[in-house]
Amino acid sequence: MEMTIYEKDQEFVVKMLRQGEFDYIDGGDEVFESDFFRFINARGYLHEMAKTYPSPREKLDVPLWFFLSSDVAMRLHGCNAFHQYAYVVHSGGMLSALGPQVGTKAVHPRTGALTVSCPGFNKKNEYDRQTPCDQDFLRKMARDTDADELMDWYNKDVSLVFKKHKQFDPEGIFIGDASYLFVPDNEAYERSVVMLFDKHNHPVDSKEIPADKKGEYRWRRCYKMVSLLHTDRAGGRFVVAAVKVVPGNTHECPVLYDMVDAFVAAMGEGVIRRLILDRGFLDGEKISRCKLEHGIDVLIPLKRSMDIYQDALQLLPRVQEHFEPWHPPAVPQEPPLVVPKPERIRKRELKRRKTLEAKRQQQPPPPPPPDETVVASHVVKIPALLSWDTCPIPLHVVVSRETFADGHQDLWMLIDTNAALSPGESRSDYLMRARIEERHRQFKCFTDLQAFTSRAFSLVVNQVVFILLTYSLVQIYLCHCDSPQLNRKPPSRVRRQLLPAASYILIFCQGKVAFLDSVRYTDIILSLEGEARQKAIRKIKELKQQLLEALHSPRPP
Repeated sequence: MEMTIYEKDQEFVVKMLRQGEFDYIDGGDEVFESDFFRFINARGYLHEMAKTYPSPREKLDVPLWFFLSSDVAMRLHGCNAFHQYAYVVHSGGMLSALGPQVGTKAVHPRTGALTVSCPGFNKKNEYDRQTPCDQDFLRKMARDTDADELMDWYNKDVSLVFKKHKQFDPEGIFIGDASYLFVPDNEAYERSVVMLFDKHNHPVDSKEIPADKKGEYRWRRCYKMVSLLHTDRAGGRFVVAAVKVVPGNTHECPVLYDMVDAFVAAMGEGVIRRLILDRGFLDGEKISRCKLEHGIDVLIPLKRSMDIYQDALQLLPRVQEHFEPWHPPAVPQEPPLVVPKPERIRKRELKRRKTLEAKRQQQPPPPPPPDETVVASHVVKIPALLSWDTCPIPLHVVVSRETFADGHQDLWMLIDTNAALSPGESRSDYLMRARIEERHRQFKCFTDLQAFTSRAFSLVVNQVVFILLTYSLVQIYLCHCDSPQLNRKPPSRVRRQLLPAASYILIFCQGKVAFLDSVRYTDIILSLEGEARQKAIRKIKELKQQLLEALHSPRPP
């Protein structure tokens, strides 16, 4: 069965309806999910990705594009267990987006309950289908897909689809990071390891912990997720370009740089132009490779124990007088919605503001800020240092001096391979790396990224990959809808859009569909006359009979 795409054409369908011509009528709620699936299907995202999916099956009873659609629909609803698939189909908007050839409503002959009847993709079922495919097929398909091949598919083929649809902007800002995914202490979790963590979930070496402090640490079983995230300077989009799930004790540094090499090999040079990393990815040889072979400028903080940090500290007195103030760049704000107010309300609000201002002036002055509060930031640049033995390219050190409320100062340093930027610009660029911390928090806290329902590594990777794929597609959809403000919200907030926004009558005719409200639909039907009225009556009787006879062999209630 091939995918059928219905074109929205109100004018054509209404014209045919007035003549008594239509193929199918259905009622539905216009929800975020329906519009989302219409968007990604109309642009062929999942259809193009399905062409290269590493299927473990030689013979496919269910098309790969529908397997991907079903997996994405589950993640869109926050469902990770495949047995919840029936709930997703019956309560979501996927079927209304894909049309009646995938599923229609039907009346159960024994209970009289309205349910869903799906033709399916083969004739192997003894009972009528109430989902387009069985949840067991989805689970086995995901389990049997090789985990490493699935991650390679996402990192190469999915990103090529993103590139084809121009989802990587010309500025090419990418952020690399690693995050731990914790699981229950069950050794059946394939490729997981047990490590010691402090209260902030930072790994520690058990040999370095004093005997009287061991109670403050705990052993946890985990994986590690290394990701490459594309964003823009305004923070209006976040597209996950590559991901790897590895045992928790695997060092993230070689994993990320291998991902960058593979990404550049697949996409070509010029897609990644700016790579922002944290200290865990300090590797002089890899940084110079990014600059010399791929044309990527790397921005990364230094460790105090490094020789180049100490060299910059020795050179600092020579540039001491060149420190310049630095302020965080302003976060773009949406213009407030101006709503005209009645004069009576306007005067009342003005009077209240005056009252509040008078009370504010009578209050004692606010207490001084805590000692740990940064009250001023200054930056200076030490250009073209060559004291890192394994990194043969010039490195430009940006020294940041923070002044705290109690008067003490602290220094920290960044290295930047881009010689053209001022120290303030480099410091502002590094501020973007904080965004990925919020992305990981959203993945793990709001999308149950690590609430794994299976211990098989292939299903663990499937869950991670499809949550990130769904997240990226939703980001692309929201940008298309000109709703960048929702991109900064947690997925749970975006998921509220799954609730019905409006109820419509869906009219299908000759590959086109129209959405009519009940009043307009009733007006058209009541105004039919003559032959058009007779055609509509005959079609309605046919559809009514189909509704009653859709389930030929229903499951017992």
